[in-house]
Amino acid sequence: MAAPTIHHALVLNLHQPLGNLEGLLETDPWEVRQILCAYDRIPRTLWRYEDLGRVHLSLSGTLLETLSNPSFQSLVYGMVRLGDLLWYLQNARIIEILGTAYYHPVLPLIPREDRPEQVQRWQGIARHLFWRESFSGFWPPEMGFSMELIPLLADAGYRYVVVDSEHVVAMTPMKWHELRYRPHVARHGGREIVVVVRDRDLSIAQESGMEPEWFLREVRERTKHCDFEPLVTTATDGENGGWFRNLTPGETFWERCYAPLMEGIRSGRVADLRPTFISDYLARHGVFGEVLVRAGAWNTGEHSGTGFVQWTGSEAQRAAWQRLHRVSARVRAAGTAADVEEARWRVLCAQTSCHFFWGDAWLHRCHALLDEAERRLPPA
Repeated sequence: MAAPTIHHALVLNLHQPLGNLEGLLETDPWEVRQILCAYDRIPRTLWRYEDLGRVHLSLSGTLLETLSNPSFQSLVYGMVRLGDLLWYLQNARIIEILGTAYYHPVLPLIPREDRPEQVQRWQGIARHLFWRESFSGFWPPEMGFSMELIPLLADAGYRYVVVDSEHVVAMTPMKWHELRYRPHVARHGGREIVVVVRDRDLSIAQESGMEPEWFLREVRERTKHCDFEPLVTTATDGENGGWFRNLTPGETFWERCYAPLMEGIRSGRVADLRPTFISDYLARHGVFGEVLVRAGAWNTGEHSGTGFVQWTGSEAQRAAWQRLHRVSARVRAAGTAADVEEARWRVLCAQTSCHFFWGDAWLHRCHALLDEAERRLPPA
């Protein structure tokens, strides 16, 4: 009997904090060129494989805000035509856009009351730029997830969420390969959502630089006991590191790994692997069992993602979180006046994960935004 078809879902996260590209343009325009070309390379590579290529993209609201800003578009016109790029990303045949949170916060860490606005603000800009009303899947920034997010995401219309394999626990009896390579359902607060499991080990390889032959061998070995058509999900940043940013012809993920895989599939040399959209896989194969997802994020550097220690490990980080929660509560209590709305978006922006990720190095950005927010509020 022939081996089951292996379905591969490729997920890429794209994010820049608000104002970051504009600032880099003044201090390091070469880095901006690398980043923008990394974005532009995605649809240009996929055009050659419209019959096969399938990629999921998550773009933060702050990145979309920058890419769609006419002033910024004019400044980088000689690098990349950003208006054209946004048009290319609307191609639903090769790209599935995943929902996310506007300012790229680690959602379980921010005030519960702010989470709906982070989700809704992203949907507002994305519906406008991508000309669609709904998005099937959700990418939690930094893959930061906890079960209490399920009602929020279900109410926002999402069918599935991508989570990291290290935090998924089987509630239905199942084997290792069933847990990792099948979608499942998770339930909380009377609501449910489909959980799509990111293979952490394969994703680390995708981010670091992998040869297509190695990827094929590894995927086949990991799924060899599957008596079903497995869904292998790899998810990484799509703009960081030389593997994605390199401007040397032939030296990027797309040319060294993705294109050879597509050529192998097209020629028939690779008969058992097929790129897929997660929504298409779900429509055909459904879900398998029930799981619980422990609170956590994806792996970064030396951190496993357990306990969100990347963003909460130092005393200064914890103090910044405490202040953020206090200021957020003041904003919510202040009503809806114009100055309060000015304060509100600054508090939401202060929640950007990057402000906390680099130890204490970027905490001043969080505090500066909170300072601006407090200046716009009535005296405490």
